[in-house]
Amino acid sequence: MKIYLVGGAVRDRLLQRPPGDRDWVVVGATQAEMEAQGYKAVGKDFPVFLHPDSGEEYALARTERKSGRGYRGFVVDADPSVTLEDDLQRRDFTINAIACDEATGTLVDPYGGVRDIEQRVLRHVGPAFIEDPLRVLRAARFMARFAPLGFTVAPETLQLMRQIAESGELDALVPERVWQELRRVLGSAQPSAFLRTLHDAGALGAVLPELEALYGVPQRAEYHPEVDTGVHQEMVSDKAAQLAPGDDQVGFAALTHDLGKALTPQAEWPRHVMHEQRGLAPLRALCERLKVPLDHRQLAEAVCRDHLNVHRIDELRDATVLELLGRFDGFRRPERIARIAVCCEADARGRLGFEDRAYPQGETLKRLHQAALSVQARDLDVTHLKGPAIGEALARARIKAIAAAR
Repeated sequence: MKIYLVGGAVRDRLLQRPPGDRDWVVVGATQAEMEAQGYKAVGKDFPVFLHPDSGEEYALARTERKSGRGYRGFVVDADPSVTLEDDLQRRDFTINAIACDEATGTLVDPYGGVRDIEQRVLRHVGPAFIEDPLRVLRAARFMARFAPLGFTVAPETLQLMRQIAESGELDALVPERVWQELRRVLGSAQPSAFLRTLHDAGALGAVLPELEALYGVPQRAEYHPEVDTGVHQEMVSDKAAQLAPGDDQVGFAALTHDLGKALTPQAEWPRHVMHEQRGLAPLRALCERLKVPLDHRQLAEAVCRDHLNVHRIDELRDATVLELLGRFDGFRRPERIARIAVCCEADARGRLGFEDRAYPQGETLKRLHQAALSVQARDLDVTHLKGPAIGEALARARIKAIAAAR
């Protein structure tokens, strides 16, 4: 029996990135031998065990053979005769197919992963890459994580991704798994790399057709020098990741704020009147399909519907600001307002040449919200009022507070 550290832990060590979970592969052992040493079997589809002391995952070296459609259609062989090189060969990318003998510190790198890390290339290990459609999403997610380090997708890998997209295999991806991958992307450093990679591979339309539809749709150049709405969306997503690192709620709302522009009749291009309202239907369809959590969905709908109102908040009447705060559910969910402000700032600054512009509207929104929030019904003399009249008095007092905070 020999044990090796494998996968992301080795890769991140070579990239000098903070370590994450450690995964181990065991060569030359059986399930009975693992259990005899106190390891607890937890794998359903293949033999994975938890270490009796550390709780880390140890998997028997295995091979996989395609047996059906989708990313679950594989037959697993974990016989003790499976070698370390056999196990590494089934992995997706060369940078993930490096093992380390922890006893000696020796790297085992049969597929050139160390070289690709040095050259900043995301490259598939072998032809079996094409058998698993999930690897298209993983490639795009890795690019969202590693593009800031200078990584690019190897041309031959991108070509295989195109073949998978053309085969229709992406239709077999379970929506919950798509959301799981997307959610991790939205908390990454450069979400645009995910969108661009899938778009270039011809795969974005199968996974997120509402986003693919934005590419090629023009906007008015005086407001959007980048012109292409798909490019604008990439810029907005990256700006949101910069302003609210790791916040996937903000990331999702930023990602979906302009879906309505894909529904603008071409005769109206490059203007997009009412795109905020048009965007709600595709947003809701996307949320239903991927089973997006309610908090993400509600924030995204608020930003989609009212981001232009936040942009022009200085022009809104005080009563209209109160209505806006009500639509945002800002009195029951006050924490939502700061996230909405960030999303709108990402939209305003996610434009070519506007990246470093100030966005005072965000602070204005938060200031007026705090002013309105400071007024509560218990602070008012409503002893002579009943029913709706109490709410009307509260609204008047909040409008007055908003006016005073301008």
